Amino acid sequence: MKIGVFYASMSGNTEAIADIIDGELKDQNHDVYLEDFMSVQSASELLNYDLTFIGMYTWGDGDYPDECLDMIEEIEQLDLEKHPFAIFGSGDTSYPEFCGALDQLKKLIEEQGGTVVGNPLKIEFNPEPEDEEEIKKFVSEALLLKETC
Repeated sequence: MKIGVFYASMSGNTEAIADIIDGELKDQNHDVYLEDFMSVQSASELLNYDLTFIGMYTWGDGDYPDECLDMIEEIEQLDLEKHPFAIFGSGDTSYPEFCGALDQLKKLIEEQGGTVVGNPLKIEFNPEPEDEEEIKKFVSEALLLKETC
């Protein structure tokens, strides 16, 4: 399966989650393309995969990261044609909206006709060794749910 993993990371936390996802997918012999959001030219590129993972951190009280705003605006104009997405990211539970950007992204994808497989994976700060099992389970569930779409 051809899988895209795209992420936005300021402190490296979401990038670390993306790296674990990338490794797990490669261990399962998938063709994986890992890329920082800043390198993506157009939101339509996200649809070039059998499954697309999108990861981002949450800024402030539940906002999208600044470097994702252009991409979000493009997604608002796209018909996502039931394309399957898996959403992940990092956040800080001291804020009232823990990983709120992920909830907003899930709603946006579904409003634009995409399919979000499973629930967004929310990790506090940098993934710890105990988080790796949760991340691997998230990947397995996303792959399984993608097959039922």
